[in-house]
Amino acid sequence: MSDVKFEVIRKIAEVKFKYKNLGEISRVDSISPPSVFIGSGLKYPQVNVGILSPIEKDKNAWLYDDERYWAENDFEIKEVLQLRNNLLNSRFRSNVQDSRLNKKFVEIAKEVAISYRPVDIEIELKNRMRFQREKDRIATPNGIRASLKQARITGNVKIHRKVDKVINDEIRASEGIEYLYKSKFDEYALNQILSVGVLGMKKDRKLVPTRWSITATDDMIGKFLIKKIKEYKWMEDYELFFGEFLGNQYLILFFPDIWSYELFELYLPKSSWNPSGEIKASTDFEGYSGRKGYAFATAGGYYATRLPILEYLKRIKRQASVLVIRIETPSYWASLGVWVVRESVRKALKKTGMKFKSREELVKSAKKIGKLKFNFDYDFVLQKSRILKEKKEQRHLGEWF
Repeated sequence: MSDVKFEVIRKIAEVKFKYKNLGEISRVDSISPPSVFIGSGLKYPQVNVGILSPIEKDKNAWLYDDERYWAENDFEIKEVLQLRNNLLNSRFRSNVQDSRLNKKFVEIAKEVAISYRPVDIEIELKNRMRFQREKDRIATPNGIRASLKQARITGNVKIHRKVDKVINDEIRASEGIEYLYKSKFDEYALNQILSVGVLGMKKDRKLVPTRWSITATDDMIGKFLIKKIKEYKWMEDYELFFGEFLGNQYLILFFPDIWSYELFELYLPKSSWNPSGEIKASTDFEGYSGRKGYAFATAGGYYATRLPILEYLKRIKRQASVLVIRIETPSYWASLGVWVVRESVRKALKKTGMKFKSREELVKSAKKIGKLKFNFDYDFVLQKSRILKEKKEQRHLGEWF
């Protein structure tokens, strides 16, 4: 891992030295990781479609857009920013319905997005590159912007036969996502495929802004997993997991019961999304029958947190009610996107959980762990929990015998 990271960082340094003024660059011969970013900053249905690539060819281009690898190898915030800030985002304006019209640039973006290997590409720019970092709670930072004048794919695009099948089938987007997920495609590949408008009934296909496609993918996979989990028996014990990644601390509490899920997010002063001097908080909840609307309070983090929890329950073939508390600390000083949430939860769930025989023991230990490990008093959060309130008040039939 260190050798690959060293090579990429060395390459970035070489390019920076070579091009001290990025305004000099008008043509780029590069390799896309592969990666495409659909921006949502214009008035819908207009969008910016960007093809992402390093400024020069890099045999390790895949590393610039591999969130799961960054997490598994404990990349630091500054290292992720270094990778993302040295991508070129070659953009053109499009209408979301252009995905059905065989327009040249849109077709190139589609080919890049659905490829499972890096794509050789030549780029010609209209104007100077523009570095303008924007914070986004959902999408990963997407590089140096420049308007696209011409683009050409110069190598073979590798498209998986199962992706090709879904693209050519007349099925709903959710069915295509479910089929590919069952075929071992992860949510990172799936949200990109969804974003370029190649899924769904052909008459309905359209480009989807990346921040929307990320959350939609997490939600669609999550709903598929929930159906499976509802078939399983309840967990036998009360379980507690905890962990920290890139300044994001997590406590995850499992209760033997029917499926329900509650998320609390606490943003400490001076963390990425809270420049104020007071703690800010948000929460969302779903019961056994699910939610009727979008989780506006915790937004994409709600669905990104839920996905690895559902994968864990499917893996152990058990059903549970789940309470999650996330604390965003000042150590998370730059927003990197919702993948940090997803991978933080995955890391916590890979550890050996603590098991208890009662709800009281679980809650008591959660408070203690929070204080010892994270130096934070979780009591006021737990007092507001809908799941804990329900657990105190409801009685199951088995308790009467």
